[in-house]
Amino acid sequence: MSKTVSREIRLASRPVGMPTAANFTLAQTELGPLPDQQVLVRNLFMSVDPYMRGRMNDRKSYVPPFELGKPLDGGAVGEVIESRAGEFKPGDVVTSSFGWRECFIASPKHLQPVSRAVLPLSIYLGTLGMPGLTAWVGLNLVEVKAGDVVFISGAAGAVGNVAGQLAKLRGCRVIGSAGSAAKVKFLREECGFDFAFDYKTGPIGEQLKLAAPDGIDVYFDNVGGETLEAALAALRGQGRIIACGAISVYNDQQPQPGPANLFQMITKRLTMKGFIVTDWLDRQGEFEREVGSYFRAGKLKNQETVMEGIGQAVDAFVGLFAGKNVGKMVVNLT
Repeated sequence: MSKTVSREIRLASRPVGMPTAANFTLAQTELGPLPDQQVLVRNLFMSVDPYMRGRMNDRKSYVPPFELGKPLDGGAVGEVIESRAGEFKPGDVVTSSFGWRECFIASPKHLQPVSRAVLPLSIYLGTLGMPGLTAWVGLNLVEVKAGDVVFISGAAGAVGNVAGQLAKLRGCRVIGSAGSAAKVKFLREECGFDFAFDYKTGPIGEQLKLAAPDGIDVYFDNVGGETLEAALAALRGQGRIIACGAISVYNDQQPQPGPANLFQMITKRLTMKGFIVTDWLDRQGEFEREVGSYFRAGKLKNQETVMEGIGQAVDAFVGLFAGKNVGKMVVNLT
């Protein structure tokens, strides 16, 4: 086969504060003839996720930092174009971590087959992908159960909206915070939240008190900062905190002070558990069976914000920190 031309996004420099277009470059590359036991994939959709911001810093974390001058990576759904490996054939649909590029060559061990029958295929980057698994893991982490009052921050995002819908399916009363009136409407009317509020329109603590005058049992934290402080005040005795993310501080250049009321962890006998979703990959089959059945039965909605073309990938990523997405932010590469 002749060489395949592909475009890819590379990290040009490490962001200081909020990333800008200057930190990235769009480059063209050629992929050579396909080696034996390898697979050529053309990506259909790629994912942008908040955790990627941490990988742009040159410091140790739970994942290695991105390398300067090299293409970034992340979740992607693609179609096999050519295969010299028995595990895959042309036309198969696969997920991988080779996002931020149009085409790539990889070993079968780095590809996961998925069904064409589930549409849209980008759902494997959202509700039935890493964000959905993250939501499911978080709820299991603190044994969320029927009757719990659950508060979710960043509730209109990729993880938050799924966490809220799954909590409702468990019989919980669900409260969400988001950053616009449109997102609040989405949470109430599309996701079935019992109460949702715009954190930009008034003090978070006061709005949370209005939503749950008797307090909350569980806080699913996607935001950190002042929302965590408000949740600590609202939690009842023996309450639980799911420490999933803290997008409000990802671009801070200096560490922010911790919650002023952290002592309530002691007085209320609270539990706070953090997790990394990749530690739970051995439960992925269980997640896919449960959450996939909800989706197929129409009990779980998939919401996406779609940007078109690899040239929009950087804008899509930066848009996460400006609240430009409702549900999962994906880039259509077809």
